[in-house]
Amino acid sequence: MSNNDLVGRLLAGDRRALARVISKIEREGEETPGIIAEIYPETGRALTVGFTGPPGVGKSSIIAKLIELYRQEEKRVGVVSVDPSSPFSKGAILGDRIRLSDHFLDPGVFIRSMGSRGHLGGLAGGSRLAAIAMEAGGCDVVIYETVGVGQGEVEVASAADTVVLCLQPGTGDSVQALKAGVMEIADVFCINKADNPQAKNAASEVRSILEIGHELDPDPWFPPIVMTRGDTGEGVQELKDTIAKHRQFLEEDDRLGRRRRAALRDFVVSWATNRLEKEMLERLNHEDTELVEKVYNRELDPISASEIIFKEV
Repeated sequence: MSNNDLVGRLLAGDRRALARVISKIEREGEETPGIIAEIYPETGRALTVGFTGPPGVGKSSIIAKLIELYRQEEKRVGVVSVDPSSPFSKGAILGDRIRLSDHFLDPGVFIRSMGSRGHLGGLAGGSRLAAIAMEAGGCDVVIYETVGVGQGEVEVASAADTVVLCLQPGTGDSVQALKAGVMEIADVFCINKADNPQAKNAASEVRSILEIGHELDPDPWFPPIVMTRGDTGEGVQELKDTIAKHRQFLEEDDRLGRRRRAALRDFVVSWATNRLEKEMLERLNHEDTELVEKVYNRELDPISASEIIFKEV
């Protein structure tokens, strides 16, 4: 099948075409730039939401309940779920695929799991492009679920219009929220497992932290705190409503436009940087082994060697 046929089927809402396009994106084949160039003009209208937080907090369970609510409104939902990859084999368990299995047979839901493959920003390298493909394929809502490994999660802020930071009581997660990287990207805080006796204390602690931050750097949007239970769905409707309120807030005074412009700038620079790094590594591995030997033998310092490679690339 030609790329034109594949793109045509994708834009018509064909799930198999969407799956094939995302597979091509993950392989980073030569066809990828052409496909993205064709489908990109058909994007920009979807609601994009990023979920981040420590592993085991229940992000997948909350997302599964949230999908149910969006489907009741007959909205098509795409999910990009990223799991940690082994630094040795580059393989991933992709457990989030298992936890979202209730929606696999729903033609209005498309779920794609990816391994992070060593990418430290919380998202896989091709996750942004996968989300673009989902949106072009007719998804009204695109949800990112990040690896969940700590402060590296800040990249999700460049991908999603609204970022939800999920925490749970009794595990020190509210202290984790103190850390600047994760704390600053959250638009909405979600305290999951609200039936835990320590849930209200966790919410109070996060609120205190937010109030201190707000005094130091006043912002017209004060992140709400929503209490949820991923097992029963309690509070998920409130979470959905809060996400909608944040979208309305962004649509005032072109905040959404400014946020997306900044995010696209970051993505363009990130993609170019990754390409540059890849080419440098290929040159060092195949063409410039003598350069590494010179550095090893102290005939050339590492910075001078890097300048040589940089100028060649």
